[in-house]
This record gives sequence, structure tokens and C-alpha cells, in this order.
Amino acid sequence: MWPFRRRARQEQQESPALSIDPAQGDPTAEALIAAFELRDWPTARDLLTPVTDPDDRAFCLGVVAQVDGVQDWIGEWIDAEPRSTLPMLVKGAHALHRAGQARGSARAAQTSQEQFREFHKGLKFAENCLDEVVDRDPEDVTARALLVQSARGRQVDPAEARRRFDAVVERYPWHRVAHEAMLQYLCRKWSGSHEEMFEFARGAAAKAPAGSTLGKLVMVAHLEMWVDLPIGEDADYIGQPEVLAELNAAADHSVRHPDYRRRPGWPNVHNAFAMAFAMAGDLSSAAEQFEVIGDLVTPFPWQYHSSDPVGSFLAQRDRVGAED
Repeated sequence: MWPFRRRARQEQQESPALSIDPAQGDPTAEALIAAFELRDWPTARDLLTPVTDPDDRAFCLGVVAQVDGVQDWIGEWIDAEPRSTLPMLVKGAHALHRAGQARGSARAAQTSQEQFREFHKGLKFAENCLDEVVDRDPEDVTARALLVQSARGRQVDPAEARRRFDAVVERYPWHRVAHEAMLQYLCRKWSGSHEEMFEFARGAAAKAPAGSTLGKLVMVAHLEMWVDLPIGEDADYIGQPEVLAELNAAADHSVRHPDYRRRPGWPNVHNAFAMAFAMAGDLSSAAEQFEVIGDLVTPFPWQYHSSDPVGSFLAQRDRVGAED
């Protein structure tokens, strides 16, 4: 049995010299972060405009949304280019990220009312920005995908969440961010149930083209189930042969398929596969994913294992390497 523990239950340790790269090794994302930190919106515009692939664009917006201080100067860009929806999209993405920061990552019982007030206030502000983008450009799938992300925090009803999701996939059927956001909405900890979560993950992964990153949804669903169970039951669950078989089937149809190609943000996908295989005790499959990842650790999903995602990543990588 795979004897791991996670979250605050795990004794914390100092992480060796490895840090999280917000650009995930992508040169365009790295250049965008530099431009945003310098408040150089013309350069940022010139870097973002050619990124037209929906998944790549969503990744880039997610990266720049995390740069501190955007709210202090984004109005300058909006005023300079009032006919462009791009600066408003950036404003909405950044506001959505700030709302999440205001709430924090603790469970509801450990989150103050003031944090919740700031969270909901920030979400409403973000949605106002994103709604403006969609009103002006109905085909902007990035804005629509971000509205799927905000749906769970706003606790919109299931019909509205599905409407937002459908509006994305009608325009781009395999949108990774929209699918990941909808999966989270359907988790029991938000607005759904384990049954709804698995039905969505399995259905989306099965319908996706061979080599699609949507196989990650199956991994995340099993990790969500694992993290929701008490210690003891969690390891028994994820180590079941039928769970391991489903994880491998998802990998075979996704990151292990000959048609799979790495796109910007690929480390996040492989980190999810690595953690799921490590927790399930499939050492050779986990080692394969760690080899692909190298040092490009991402916060998700390792924060499910402990509050020190880098330390958790390194501990599991070392363990897998030692026992494989």
C-alpha cells in the first residue's frame, strides 16, 4: 500500500533549491511576465495578440493574471486602446486571480467572513469585466472560459454553470481551462457530487481526440476523491486495481499517445499524472512522468499533498526514483 500523507497532516519540510516557474518553461509566457512587471503594455499587447490558439491564449492570460500590481496600471492600456477588448480581458483575468487570493486556499470553516466578502466582491468585479468582453466580442472563448472559472465561486446554479461551459465548447470543443473549471464546479466540495464529477471527467476524456490533454480530468477526479477520504481509506481507494487501470487508460489516450504534443502549460498536465500515479503506487508510470517534468513543478496538484508543493513534489520524486 502506498503510505503517503498529505496537506497539513504531513510534517512539513524545508524545500531544497527548487522554485516554481510561473511561466512553466514557456518563453512567450516568460517575456509576458517581464513586460507586465515593467508595466510595458505595448510589448505585452504585441506578445499576446499573435497567440490565437484558445488553449495557449488561456494559458498566457492565466500567467499574466498572477503578476502583482496589474490593477494599478491596466486603466492606462484601456484608455489608450478603448476599441480593443484585450486590456479588459486582462483586467478581468487579473481580478479573478485577486479574488482567489483574497479568499485564500483554506476550507470554508477556516475562512473568515471578511475574506468571503472580499472574494465575492472581487468575483463580481471580474465578471463585470469579462461580461463586457463577451458583450463586445461574443466569440472570445478565453473570457467565456474564465466565466466558467468564476461560476463555482459565485455559486451560480447548475443550469447557469452549464450554459457558460456550453458557450465555450460550442466555439472550441476541447478547451482545457473550461473543462478543468467545470470539473471543479462539479466537485462535491463546490456545487456537485463525486458521481457528477466522475461522469463529466470520464465523458470528456472519452470524447476527446487521441493525444488530448483532457485525459488529465480523470486523474484530477481520482485525486479529488482521494483527498476527500480519511487517511487509510484514501490509500485503499487510489491503490485499487480498477482505479489504477483507469489512470493508465487515461494516460494511454492522452500524454502517452503518439499524437500527443506538448503545448504551453504542459507541465501542469504532467504534474497531475505524476501525482496520481505516485499516489496509486504505479512507480514506473510515475517515474516516466517525473522524467518528462524535470524541475518544472507546478503548484497544482501538489498542494493537495501538503502546503509546501515543492517539497511534496521533491519527496515523491525522490521516493519514486529510489523504489522504481
